[in-house]
Amino acid sequence: MTGRITRADVAIQDLGACRYPSPVAAHLGDRAMLFVGAADKVLVNDCLSDLSSYHGDVNRLPAFELAGPRNQIFFDPRTTRAGIVTCGGLCPGLNNVIRGIVFELWFGYGVKKIHGFRYGYEGLVPSGRPPIPLTPEVVDAIHHQGGTLLGSSRGNQDPAVMVDTLEAYGIDVLFVIGGDGTIRGAMSIVEECKRRGSKIAVVGIPKTIDNDIHFIDRSFGFESAYSASVEVIRSAKVEALCARDGIGLVKLMGRHSGFVACHAALASTDVDLVLIPEAPLVLDGPRGVLTYLERVLDRQGHAVIVVAEGAGQDLFQPGDDARDKSGNVKLKDIGVLLRDEFARHFRQSGRETTLKYIDPSYQIRSVPASPSDSVYCWNMARNAVHAAMAGNTEMLIGRWHGRFVHVPMPLATRSQKHVLPGEDLWLSVVESTGQPRLFGESRL
Repeated sequence: MTGRITRADVAIQDLGACRYPSPVAAHLGDRAMLFVGAADKVLVNDCLSDLSSYHGDVNRLPAFELAGPRNQIFFDPRTTRAGIVTCGGLCPGLNNVIRGIVFELWFGYGVKKIHGFRYGYEGLVPSGRPPIPLTPEVVDAIHHQGGTLLGSSRGNQDPAVMVDTLEAYGIDVLFVIGGDGTIRGAMSIVEECKRRGSKIAVVGIPKTIDNDIHFIDRSFGFESAYSASVEVIRSAKVEALCARDGIGLVKLMGRHSGFVACHAALASTDVDLVLIPEAPLVLDGPRGVLTYLERVLDRQGHAVIVVAEGAGQDLFQPGDDARDKSGNVKLKDIGVLLRDEFARHFRQSGRETTLKYIDPSYQIRSVPASPSDSVYCWNMARNAVHAAMAGNTEMLIGRWHGRFVHVPMPLATRSQKHVLPGEDLWLSVVESTGQPRLFGESRL
């Protein structure tokens, strides 16, 4: 991905010149401020071998703008009105981000008019419920809870109607918390604002439990999700150990990318087989999953398997490609298919096994953020506020090479991030579990 990025791809849009001194400087000090238009940058690609192609001309290198407070801002905090909306599925850390935005706006910039739009983009159309006023008192303890104070929903709304609502409430900055589909919806709001000449800053905080948004080292909630998954894997291990030829099968999140499954397996160290969407799932034959599972049971008398929800979708018969309100194809249940296929295989071979299938997806989505994620959410939130108050728009906050940066929404949504079978994460899983790199190709 990084080899195809140009300087134009990483350019950040803004609403105009910044004329107001930042009130944050009085608290943080002038040395903490980044000068508007002169912030340092973080290289998109930091590999030395790739930098040589630019022949020493650093100005040609594509680089992300460093996030942080600016010395001058676009909006007058005394009159600024802000809105916050959360969209898509639940994810640990949503309440942390809401709280962080409110606290930074209120105490950092003195913005006292903050509207929480309810149930996703439904809250930005007349048929939706009215927004709720957000104050530090309202959000003070919400980070101890899972879910989102504002509620969430899937599906797009008419951007013209959404901008009508924003204008009716006098919204100057809109913070959009969501995944790929949500960000695309935010881009449609930006386009409508441009068409009208409305000076509304739209800034995203990327939320995807699958960690599949490009140019984000990790999305918030991801660590909480795979940490919670470790306890589920432990239960599956106990069940497998306590039966002769016991099999523990756990289905985790991951529509298109297997990051949660891979990290949970590595963190637990109890997994014998990981199945992800990026690697072919071959069941039958001498180099298939069933043969490998037999050998694991022969060797140790039990097995623990983790499968991402999007794995093995080609194993199902072609049929109705129904979609959810976000436009995503509804996945077939690979966990149930594997459970039934394993039972059929061992029954036919005359081997008695005990299989326990666990699907903890909604339980994991609703847990509070881990301490590490809580810190991460706060930093995402405060940097989003800094960017929005400086008049940046159609961008989201990401962390790239360990630094918080501004990422244009069109670039972030250009494609999805995947676990690459030839790169380090997947190879570390292969080394940890002992499984073949790819079924159907590797020697068992």
